[in-house]
Amino acid sequence: MNPLEHTRLEKALADHGFDLTPVLEDGWLLGRSTQHPVAVRLRQNLDTSITLSTSDSSLQAAMAKEELLRAAGAATNTWEFHCPDYQSFYRVLGRYAALARSLPNRVAERFTKATAKLPKTTEAERMVVQRIGQNLFREALIDYWQGCCAVTGLNVLQLLRASHIKPWAVCASDEERLDVFNGLLLAPHLDALFDGGWISFADDGLMLLCDALGEQTRNKLGLSALTGLSYVSEEHLGYLRYHRECILREK
Repeated sequence: MNPLEHTRLEKALADHGFDLTPVLEDGWLLGRSTQHPVAVRLRQNLDTSITLSTSDSSLQAAMAKEELLRAAGAATNTWEFHCPDYQSFYRVLGRYAALARSLPNRVAERFTKATAKLPKTTEAERMVVQRIGQNLFREALIDYWQGCCAVTGLNVLQLLRASHIKPWAVCASDEERLDVFNGLLLAPHLDALFDGGWISFADDGLMLLCDALGEQTRNKLGLSALTGLSYVSEEHLGYLRYHRECILREK
């Protein structure tokens, strides 16, 4: 890896939140972050392609589901993705960093750290703590859904709402409240409909519509049973089942 290649990889790491000084290990550049415990290994290849490697099992699973990583070898328990050019590498690294910040327990860990010394005696104090959690949850959903509505693809962040699938108040723990899979990033009208139980989603992501929403209303809102979530992970299924059984209106 020549100095120019090294500098480009270092800049890419810094741009995506890997803010600790990278370390060169056996030809790999190791990127780490103060925002999360996940590291990433980068290698510049002779054909100008760039290889990204990770041994973090949760990141492996998430990236593999999105067909971003392919297995490199069971013996080393690492996964790799070979990017043919810098542009594709930059995109993949960005997705990797977003998932590293947002996957389950990461948000809860950040929440615990941010609120550990805050008082929680009065209702006002508890509201402050809750607001911190909700802000972290929104940031995680923006990362996970890549800044777009999970249904429409709307990408105006100021308009998007972080919608809990299983409501905050009935969650059993902070891990559940702040689980990125317990949330959808939605356009305002879809957030209101979902929160009120007027719509829900099947396990395959297709939208379910309450019978009380007549055809005229559905047309005005641009709703169709043929539309749905752009992506559904296995980890979403339990929360979606809860929403269908406990939140979706029968009539």
